[in-house]
Amino acid sequence: MKFSYFYERAVARHGSEQALLKRMPQLASPEALSALTDNRFLAEMTRCVFRAGFAWQVIENKWDGFEAAFAGFLPLYWQQVPPERLDELARDVRIVRNPQKIATVPINARMIVEASEQHDGFGRFLANWPSSEQADLLRYFKKHGARLGGTAAHHVLRRVGWDGYILTPDNLTAMRNHNLLDASPYSQRGAKQIQQAFNQWHAETGLPYSHLSRILSMTIDVKG
Repeated sequence: MKFSYFYERAVARHGSEQALLKRMPQLASPEALSALTDNRFLAEMTRCVFRAGFAWQVIENKWDGFEAAFAGFLPLYWQQVPPERLDELARDVRIVRNPQKIATVPINARMIVEASEQHDGFGRFLANWPSSEQADLLRYFKKHGARLGGTAAHHVLRRVGWDGYILTPDNLTAMRNHNLLDASPYSQRGAKQIQQAFNQWHAETGLPYSHLSRILSMTIDVKG
């Protein structure tokens, strides 16, 4: 299906092209993404892990406490943090005291350190990963990280400015309504169908993947 159909529908729902463009996500250039330090990626992974299944505003209100409690999220430290340090965090009132989510930090730190060592920085690793292969990147996060399945990794990528889609309920509804998705979005078949659709739309329009994602969601609602 041509993306022009979804574009025109989103414009009709939201009043004008200008109104649509105001809601597009901000992207980081490859240079800006490469320049981000590894601790910022661990911070965003932790933020999105803690947000999952929880009231986002609670996490945001406590975020300064998270930054202090996790001492700036330095991956080289957290990849080999002593178990007793994690136990302390499970009693730290500055953060949400969820031991299972706290335990993801060393695992995600190791993933970041390993990729960073191979690519001269985790930001450079992401900057060199093409948006046309986002499904493979999501599998990488799920395999090597902790609690980065579902849409957690999507939100990490969006927050750091990497150009990708998010599988919001609105986007999945739009794709299913138009017979573009007939499998679980988290199965290999479903992930392939989604990637193929976004690759086709990007080739058709030249629009960033994150803009395609947001516009698609705006045919239903405003969350993509």
